[in-house]
Amino acid sequence: MQKLKVALVQQSLRHDREANIAASEAAIRKAAAQGARLVVLQELHTGRYFCQTEDTDCFEMAESIPGPSTELFSALARELGVVLVTSLFERRAPGLYHNTAVVLESDGSIAGKYRKMHIPDDPAFYEKFYFTPGDLGFEPIHTSVGSLGVLVCWDQWYPEAARLMALAGAEVLIYPTAIGWDPRDTDAEMERQRDAWVTVQRAHAVANGIPVLSANRVGFEADPSGAGAGIQFWGTSFIAGPQGEFLARAGEQEEILIAELDRRRSEDVRRIWPFLRDRRIDAYGDLVKRYRD
Repeated sequence: MQKLKVALVQQSLRHDREANIAASEAAIRKAAAQGARLVVLQELHTGRYFCQTEDTDCFEMAESIPGPSTELFSALARELGVVLVTSLFERRAPGLYHNTAVVLESDGSIAGKYRKMHIPDDPAFYEKFYFTPGDLGFEPIHTSVGSLGVLVCWDQWYPEAARLMALAGAEVLIYPTAIGWDPRDTDAEMERQRDAWVTVQRAHAVANGIPVLSANRVGFEADPSGAGAGIQFWGTSFIAGPQGEFLARAGEQEEILIAELDRRRSEDVRRIWPFLRDRRIDAYGDLVKRYRD
């Protein structure tokens, strides 16, 4: 299968979990009707971004794998014959929770999961309170549409994560995401942040010679405590090819983004830009240090 049509669902989320799921399902159906074989949902797509505050009641939203979300979306994947990349708040054990992406095969089975490795702790993004760092490593998930290098949001800033996925055979990098602005920032600061977000992910495509799919949420979500200014999620989901070229870009509204990947291009690009060949693996030992003093 040289050509692969992929879709990203960029969605604004409400307090009503069932309404969010219904909207996701409708978008997945539309994407499948347009020929998408792989559909990617954004980070924590069944509800609002609860990490703006530290609230133990939020742990009630966590669920097991398999569980309600995987059962629902597995049935949908099987019905439509598509591979789905989903995201949920995983309850692994009492007091042990993860931010987890689950990949569902087109026959409805669970192809694999990835637990978010890099966990931020910034104003309005208090994820360390909720999520244990992932322990599954950087392993691609093998599916009928190829080997998927699934990472999650904050992971997208780390070239090491992208490289390790590529070295393990990932054919595409996928980033379910929830990122946005503090409304109090200046317009110039907002633009710098979004440009950096786009640039670093396009660089992962360039450095590894594989496509990148980044699905972000959109819309304003208030801080439920009232202490903060809330987050304006900037959307701007995109699909980039193996030279970082844009294949499709979304705006700042709800949208289904679709593009066709030419799987042969990664091989062709790596032949003219042989970055993997020229890596000095004998000289990179210090990468496992926190800092060189």
